[in-house]
Amino acid sequence: MASKLLIITIFVLDLIAFGLAIAAERRRSTATIKEDAEDNFNYCVYDSDIATGFGVGAFLFLMVSQIIIMVASRCFCCGKALSPGGSRACAILLFIICWVTFFIAEVCLLAGSVRNAYHTKYRSSILMSDKPLSCETLRKGVFAAGAAFIFFTSIISQFYYVSYAKARGGPVPYGGEAGVGMAAYK
Repeated sequence: MASKLLIITIFVLDLIAFGLAIAAERRRSTATIKEDAEDNFNYCVYDSDIATGFGVGAFLFLMVSQIIIMVASRCFCCGKALSPGGSRACAILLFIICWVTFFIAEVCLLAGSVRNAYHTKYRSSILMSDKPLSCETLRKGVFAAGAAFIFFTSIISQFYYVSYAKARGGPVPYGGEAGVGMAAYK
């Protein structure tokens, strides 16, 4: 039987990660071009950098959630073998899909956080007719993609754990003698 406390804990951690990823998407850094009156230069001014913190927070909450699920299920590498059947096959398939969606979500969150924290330091001169100034910012939707994959990871990891618990709690295979006993017939 699956632990209800574990399922609720994982749900809460994934919900917090999802909320932080959505907050990061809504609070991405934006830039404006300002002109320096003294030196006749244009430069980029970035607003709040809070989205980076939200993205890193979502990254960490999702990682803790995944670690808890894998420790609880022993990540298929420790403990006794699972009982054969549909639950075991489903658990193996969901295990693989869970890791794929987790990896994609973590890459989106980490890349979004790093890119959001990057601020260009370039200046362009009005007098020298330099190239136009480019204030680079994070593309829209990176944190949203991370949030979507957090959602997928949450659902798949919950189903994985339930399938794993069913396969783990199934009937125990007979541990006695495998052969047929033979006796003399009289």
